[in-house]
Amino acid sequence: MTKRTKRAILWSGAGVLIAVAAFVAYYFIAIYNQVDNFQKTGEESPFYNVKPTETKVPEPPKWEGTERVNILLMGVDARGLKKGEIPRSDTMLVASLDPVAKKIHLFSIMRDTYTKIPEHGSDRINAAITHGPNTAMKAVSDLLGIPIQYYVYTDFRGFIELVDAVGGVDFYVEKDMKYTSKADKHEFDIDLKKGQQHLDGKTALQYVRFRHDAMSDFTRTERQRNFLKAVADKLKSTTSIMKLPTILEKVNPYIDTNLSVEDMWKLATVGYDSQMGSSEQIPPMELLVEKKVGGSDVLDVRSEDELKEYVQNVFTKTEEPETTTNGTSTTGEPKEADSGAGGTGSSGTSSGTSSDTSSGSGSGTTSSGP
Repeated sequence: MTKRTKRAILWSGAGVLIAVAAFVAYYFIAIYNQVDNFQKTGEESPFYNVKPTETKVPEPPKWEGTERVNILLMGVDARGLKKGEIPRSDTMLVASLDPVAKKIHLFSIMRDTYTKIPEHGSDRINAAITHGPNTAMKAVSDLLGIPIQYYVYTDFRGFIELVDAVGGVDFYVEKDMKYTSKADKHEFDIDLKKGQQHLDGKTALQYVRFRHDAMSDFTRTERQRNFLKAVADKLKSTTSIMKLPTILEKVNPYIDTNLSVEDMWKLATVGYDSQMGSSEQIPPMELLVEKKVGGSDVLDVRSEDELKEYVQNVFTKTEEPETTTNGTSTTGEPKEADSGAGGTGSSGTSSGTSSDTSSGSGSGTTSSGP
C-alpha cells in the first residue's frame, strides 16, 4: 500500500469521525434548545395572568435525583379561549418514577373528584389548574399524600402533534366509539371502529377522550393510561430516539413545565431504564362516593387517610400481570378469549358488555362534550 493510499484512508476515516461528531453535536444541541424552551416565561406562559393567590401556595419540593419523583400531567382543551384564560383540566395524571426500583406507576385522577383546593376552598380537582400550576400540584399532593415535584401542562393540540411526530401508534380499540357534536361544528366528532389499527394524532385524541359508555369517565381514564403506555413504548424505540429533536420541536409550542433541562436529562435516564408498573384510578372504586354539592354531582373520597394508604400500597405491592376493564391488556392488545367479556382492572372498575358499544349517556358526574 502506497503512502498516498494510506494518507487517503486516514483522511477518509477522519472525515467520517468529524461528520459523526458534527451530527452528535447537532443532535444534542437541537434537543437542548427545544427542551430549554419547554419552561415558558412572561406572556409565553399560559399562567402569566394567574391571580396573586398563587403566590401564597408553597413552591413544590426539590427532587434530589435519588428518591421517588412524582410528575403531574395535565391536558386541557383551550378551544375558544382568549390568551391568558386557563381552562379546567380535562385530563390529570400523576407519573411516579422510582429511580432505585426502576418502576413507573401511573395514577389517573377523576376530574370530578371533590377535594380541597389550596386558598380556594373545596371544588372539583380539575378546577385547581385555573389557579395556577403550584395550586394544582399542592391539591394533588394533599389528595394522594405524596410530594408532587413537577408538572407538565399541554393543550390537546400538543397531544395530536406528539402522536403524529412519533409516527402514530398501533393500538387495539376495544369497541366501536361514536359521538357527534354540532356545538363543536363536528371538529372533534368521534368515530372509531373496534379492532387493531393505526391511530394518528386526531384518531388517538378521539380514543382517549371518548366517555359515552356505561362507565363514562371511569373507563376513559383507564384508556388514557393504557394509551400513554403505548406512546411511551414508541418513544423508547430506536426510530423515535433518532427523531427526538423533530418530535420536541413539534410539541414545544403546546407545553409548559417547571422542569429544568437538568431535571429532564435525569428523568429521561430514569424513565428509559424503568419498567412500567401498575396503572390506577384515583379515587379507587372502593373509596369513591357519589354525592351532590350545590346541586351538582361530584365524586367524593370516603376516607382521605385510606386513599393515602392505598397509594402507598401501590408502590410496595408485588407486581402482577395487569388486565383492564375494557377487554384489553395494558399494551392495547385484546385479552385471551377465556377472560370474559368484561374484566376487572387494577382500579377495581368493570366495563359492561354489549351495552358499552353504544354512545349512551355516561354517569351524572361528568359534563357534556367528548
